[in-house]
Amino acid sequence: MVPPSVEPLPLRLGYKASAEQFTPSDLIEFGVLAEQAGLDSVFISDHLQPWRHTGGHAPAAIPWLGALGARTGRIVLGTSVLTPTMRYHPAVIAQAFGTLGALYPGRVVLGVGTGESLNEVALGIAWPDQKERFARLKEAVLLIERLWSEDRVTHDGAYYRTENVTIYDRPDRPVPIYIGGAGPAATRLAGRIGQGFITTSGKPDELYRDILMPAFAEGLGKRETHSPVDTMLEVKLSFDTDRERARSDTRFWGALALTPEEKTGIEDPAEMERRADALPIDRVARRWIVTDDPAEVVDAVRPYVDLGFRHLVFHAPGDDQRRFLELFGAHVAPRLRTAFRVEFSPSTTTSPAPTRTRSMR
Repeated sequence: MVPPSVEPLPLRLGYKASAEQFTPSDLIEFGVLAEQAGLDSVFISDHLQPWRHTGGHAPAAIPWLGALGARTGRIVLGTSVLTPTMRYHPAVIAQAFGTLGALYPGRVVLGVGTGESLNEVALGIAWPDQKERFARLKEAVLLIERLWSEDRVTHDGAYYRTENVTIYDRPDRPVPIYIGGAGPAATRLAGRIGQGFITTSGKPDELYRDILMPAFAEGLGKRETHSPVDTMLEVKLSFDTDRERARSDTRFWGALALTPEEKTGIEDPAEMERRADALPIDRVARRWIVTDDPAEVVDAVRPYVDLGFRHLVFHAPGDDQRRFLELFGAHVAPRLRTAFRVEFSPSTTTSPAPTRTRSMR
């Protein structure tokens, strides 16, 4: 069940910089290593607070992307994801990513989502219901796109206002906006107006097969343009030559195994950590592909590729990311390229975006 607008895109491999787990400087080195290992992209989350207090980190994604861009030469850089609706005004994000896009044309992706209360409530921001969060996201994306394609934008929306705003520094081709989703509404929106769709692996098969990809195809059917839309999957992979080490490495990310109901209303990283640590390791590890065999990685991701995912961004849970990148580059990536005919190219860019015209300058 591959939507026709997905098929033309070659399959790409990426690396998820584990922002909640490492310092900004360490993450820069990992991003450089990812490029040296031949990967196509590096994505990072933008959280004010991590899901784990002890040993946790939460670097700001925007300056970090600028620093990584300066240290690398071709790899695609993006957020997976940033919330442009609460802590940030959409115009601030339009300016920031316009600057990044001007610095690194063709290499920047703005991945957005509806957010988590953990990152907003600590600033005294009231946390709205899902319907409002979705409406805010849709309005924010459309406003950002206007700010990148028009000059002196005046907007009086349900949630955001601007008056004669111009983003003065921006690339000739707007930065692609990828929309993250774990449910049908955001996924449908990604298919309809986004340049990419982002979701994560390790959830029940029927979520992807019966809910997400049909919603994505429905959104594609309502697009005004026929440009291809990237389909990006964060693949939770704990790979090591020592299988037991791979299993124990997942412990840091126990919060990923909590259900939405178990996480609802938690705004304190220390409390999130307490609940995660109470889970048995078997339940934590189930969210990940845990293996010492590259062939098992291929088998595990094949169903996602068959469904239409064309951009696999691998997130490793262990504390030795250099080791993971070396092992992945040497043993896993070649198997994936062979199995799925990955076409690596130094000129790899993000999904096509419309060229904008400007009336000023």
